[in-house]
Amino acid sequence: MKNLFTLTLGICVLGLLYAQTQPQGATTNQQGPARTEHASGPFDVKMTPQKPDNPVAKAENFSRMSGDKQFQGGLEATSKVEMLATTPDAKGSGVYVALERVTGTLKGRKGSFVLYHTGILNRGAPQLAIGVAPDSGTGQLVGLTGKMTINIAKDGKHSYDFEYTLPDGQ
Repeated sequence: MKNLFTLTLGICVLGLLYAQTQPQGATTNQQGPARTEHASGPFDVKMTPQKPDNPVAKAENFSRMSGDKQFQGGLEATSKVEMLATTPDAKGSGVYVALERVTGTLKGRKGSFVLYHTGILNRGAPQLAIGVAPDSGTGQLVGLTGKMTINIAKDGKHSYDFEYTLPDGQ
């Protein structure tokens, strides 16, 4: 019962904070209707391990990596990635979270946006969710929403499929 109360209180507080940030009479989507599109292609990635920021991170099996990507295909872009990961003692399990700033051209539209990653390996069973951070689009990518899937072939080559929407008129 206490957990339900805490969750309900948290949702109410977030709702109040959101309402306070919106101008009187503002709408959250002031652009035209969106259409769903796909972009796909290969990408190269280089990840570089970083030293732990503090002794606690090292003791808890936390690792940090920075990366660079080069996308080709429907998304012609580069990106910078910051990732945190942990691998507990259980064999075949681990978690990573990452933020990635993508800058370039998405099917002819220039701008940038942020992707957020949540990767979970639960005793060998992988789950990966990659989405566009809300309101992170810039330039001609303002209003961008979407999700990305990553495929890694047996030869180690990476590719992506990006399902996204942009408001009409963009």
